[in-house]
Amino acid sequence: MKTKFVWVALLLVMTVFFCCACGTQKKEGGDQLEGSLGDLIAGIYEKADLSEDFRAGLDSFETFELTEETEVSILGTDEIVYTEATASIPMISPNAFQLVLLRVEEENVDTVKQQLKDHADLNKWICVSAETMLIESRGNVIFFAMGDNDTVYALNSAFQKY
Repeated sequence: MKTKFVWVALLLVMTVFFCCACGTQKKEGGDQLEGSLGDLIAGIYEKADLSEDFRAGLDSFETFELTEETEVSILGTDEIVYTEATASIPMISPNAFQLVLLRVEEENVDTVKQQLKDHADLNKWICVSAETMLIESRGNVIFFAMGDNDTVYALNSAFQKY
């Protein structure tokens, strides 16, 4: 009888332990993307289902951290508050394209997304326009891309799966 009681108690303790451990891991990990935004952009390009033409042109892309001098041309405004922002743009391309990742305070995600929507200009390039703009987020990282539909949605899909 005592042996049965010990086994039941042991199973109960183990069940509680595993449930607590799993719950704690989920809360701590959340949906936050770790690592530098430049590395995240490289990973997104690597995992995205991109056209051969776009992928071939990636060698001419520059990925850089935003500065006060580049904010307005990339984000459309200098009023957005972020803790880190990295952009990736082609140096020479007949197509309008940019990919930006911004890390912001979690409570500001919706505000920053709205600011990007309000200030983004699909026609900011000379002689060409972006077909679409997409602004999404995971945790405190905002994905902001402008370009052709297929490329932007393929990149967002890779971002969401990252």
